[in-house]
Amino acid sequence: MTRDPDWRLLLPRQVRELPADLAAVVALVGVVNLAVFLPGVSETPLRDVLGLPFLLFVPGYALMAALFPEAGGDVSGIDGIERVALSFGGSISLTPLVGLLLNFTPWGIRLAPIMVAMSGLTLGLVALGARRRNQLSPTERFSVPYETWLSDARDELFDPETQTDAVLNVLLVVSILLAVGSVGYAVAVPKDGEAFTELYLLTEGEDGELVADGYPEEFVVGESKPLVVGVGNQEHQPMNYTVVAELQRVRVENNSTTVLEERELTRFSPRVAHNETWQTTHEVTPTMTGERLRLVYLLYKGAPAGEPTVESAYREVHLWVNVSQSSQSESIRQ
Repeated sequence: MTRDPDWRLLLPRQVRELPADLAAVVALVGVVNLAVFLPGVSETPLRDVLGLPFLLFVPGYALMAALFPEAGGDVSGIDGIERVALSFGGSISLTPLVGLLLNFTPWGIRLAPIMVAMSGLTLGLVALGARRRNQLSPTERFSVPYETWLSDARDELFDPETQTDAVLNVLLVVSILLAVGSVGYAVAVPKDGEAFTELYLLTEGEDGELVADGYPEEFVVGESKPLVVGVGNQEHQPMNYTVVAELQRVRVENNSTTVLEERELTRFSPRVAHNETWQTTHEVTPTMTGERLRLVYLLYKGAPAGEPTVESAYREVHLWVNVSQSSQSESIRQ
């Protein structure tokens, strides 16, 4: 009777020869990337449940595997507790460093670039760690004593020396299950924070970056100048918005503002997902002249119920501008 072929023979030799703990790291990298990028799964709490321990522990563990391939008994090695503690510390150091480097790249600090960078770094450290371990003799290599741990745990749980140990073991298991369940529930059903929407104006700086500075103040009627309008949704649900841009002539007396004349310039109707930002460039083209006119942007959830006003808007931002007649028109009149 022939034996079924070992499926592991289908894998590359380098993968077949990976130590069990490093093979688990590679498998976890693959599973986390599926949870983050796979449609239908990336929107579930599974992404956070797997992603958080991945970023906080796995890259650091791969780093420790590359730095310390020796067993804990060696002079240059570290024991299991030290390896775990340094793994957390290494991950906490590596993740911000990768984010800082990505900040200076065209990809920026976003989910996809961070996952690709951290996964690539982790796999590279795994390859280095496996190579360094294979250069040592089997007795010198670090290995995780899974069988010893399982045997000790089984004896401790199911064959305790005293009744007191049995009670303590039960309490320990219950405590661990409660802790894991509490953390899982907190991740799977997070409390909604404060719900709000941001409305802002930006301009393009000399280097092409968008900045909250250098807003245009002097306009000529009929000529356009760009402003970038942005809406950030933190309402914990997708939202339909209306942004109304108006140029108003106002009178300010005793801390009271009265609109004397207004011209609607344009409207935008974006739909913005939660935790997403919508931006567009508005070419502001004034249609009336005057000193200290108010260029105002009014934000509404949905469509405005009536005449758009500052008082009825959910959010508003404004600039004070001066609009003059064109120099060409002035020369013709002269």
